[in-house]
Amino acid sequence: MTDTVLLAIDGPRATITLNDPAKHNRLNTEGLGKLRAAIEKADADPNVRVTVLTGSGEKTFCSGYDLGSIPSGKEAKPSSEVHKDSFEPVMDRLEAMRMPTLCALNGGVYGGATDMALACDFRLGVKGMRFFMPAARFGLHYYPSGLRRYTQKVSPSFAKRAFLLSEDFTDEDLLRVGYLDWLVDRGEFKAKVDATAAKLAGLAPLSMSNMKRAIEQFAQAEPDIPKIRDGIRECQTSDDLREGLSALREKRAPAFKGR
Repeated sequence: MTDTVLLAIDGPRATITLNDPAKHNRLNTEGLGKLRAAIEKADADPNVRVTVLTGSGEKTFCSGYDLGSIPSGKEAKPSSEVHKDSFEPVMDRLEAMRMPTLCALNGGVYGGATDMALACDFRLGVKGMRFFMPAARFGLHYYPSGLRRYTQKVSPSFAKRAFLLSEDFTDEDLLRVGYLDWLVDRGEFKAKVDATAAKLAGLAPLSMSNMKRAIEQFAQAEPDIPKIRDGIRECQTSDDLREGLSALREKRAPAFKGR
């Protein structure tokens, strides 16, 4: 059986690869656990000065979380009970890595993977990639730290277009709004990844790690997290989420009732 998350450490560079291209590199709880383990192993290595996160294949970086695994209604747990290998804590752990991270988006980025990229310090995209966040299409409320990253690292306007309009974005759109730091042709992609990673690995590590932490602290806001989690719980137990997921499985338009 192929390992769905690969970790390679070569001197000062760690590379984490999502390795399930047949399923668009999507993640379930098991895959998220493997991703967490790879993050923690790379972060614990004192020789690692940069971590590159990418995906296998040329079509999709990652299609996010396996929607069939999302509980709803009575199956939903209170939002305060967050498993360590669910999306939110794993993305938070990625964001908290000691040294800089580069997300090498080798293809389309969808759902929770859009936040995975934002949890990295830099994002390099390949021309032809696309983006969408489908949460509102089936009644899901996104977790607080993901909403923070969208708002903080790009803009409130972008967050509203992605979450409230569920808008599809092209590669050029993503560069224009600031989601991507760079956008290159497929033939230039690997060289740009390697050059950027090498530059990051060659700078002063103590300076880098401390300035990374300081920049993140300056960017933090203080929202009412308990109230946000109440909203998440309301959506998790709603008829709308059950209807949205049923419509997704049945390939039809959902009929939301607002309850």
